[in-house]
Amino acid sequence: MRLRTLPLSLSGVLLGIMLAASDYRISFAVAVFIVLTTISLQILSNLSNELGDVLHGTDTQERLGPQYGLNGGGMTIKDMKRLIMGAAVACVVFGLIMIKLSFGTLWTLESICLMLLGAAAMLAAVKYTLGRNPYGYRGLGDLFVFIFFGLVSVMGSYFVASHEIPSWLLLLPASSIGFFSIGVLNVNNIRDMKTDAENRVTVAIKLGARKARIYHTILIILGWACMIAYCLLRFFDPWHYLFVLTLPLYIIHVRGMWKLEGRALDRMLPMLVMSTFIFAILAGIGFMAFLFCK
Repeated sequence: MRLRTLPLSLSGVLLGIMLAASDYRISFAVAVFIVLTTISLQILSNLSNELGDVLHGTDTQERLGPQYGLNGGGMTIKDMKRLIMGAAVACVVFGLIMIKLSFGTLWTLESICLMLLGAAAMLAAVKYTLGRNPYGYRGLGDLFVFIFFGLVSVMGSYFVASHEIPSWLLLLPASSIGFFSIGVLNVNNIRDMKTDAENRVTVAIKLGARKARIYHTILIILGWACMIAYCLLRFFDPWHYLFVLTLPLYIIHVRGMWKLEGRALDRMLPMLVMSTFIFAILAGIGFMAFLFCK
């Protein structure tokens, strides 16, 4: 299930939930099922990604990243398909409960729109590497990660928790998480450039190693710029800048991306995942701080 990536999927929804809690009174039960739905979607994506890469011959013994169930020989394709089906069922069940708890019914316009969005998220999770023409093999992974890990994650969770359509300003923190999430994918793609080159096209392969690292640095800068811009456009409170405490982690990460090669790059992936998770938590706490200071 690639547990080390799960904090990344939680970063956006937790930030969205906490920003909603800073503006409105929210339901704890709804927040719990937002998290459960998100985890299920991430697991569905991870399992489908592994199956797709194995079926396309991308994940082999030469892969520089961790060896998982299929490419490590611990599971069969039939086992993986069963797991994928189980994860899909969990997405549907948790998602419907989340909507019912939040809106009281599945048949309002808001509920139907959320069900359609959930179906799109499930389809995007599966089609990244599965199927005859997976978008992850055409260099479109970065775009879909930005949309679903960034925009949908932050703004969708805000809407479900608060029942209010997010202000355009929320595009900024949503974009921040989106850029960092693309960065996680880019670490993976730079690490696997040699083994991916025969079967798939990624942004890293299109750019080449040096330009892919420049691209990575720009993604990190954009992530920080968006969150700082959001804070500047909101009312001033020094607590809003609590996320700045994570800056040393990002500096170490970017330096590592320029210095390390091959298998050594793998440790930069969980580092960026956890940096983004802590960044999101501190940013959310910063905007909720006034609730604790009353």
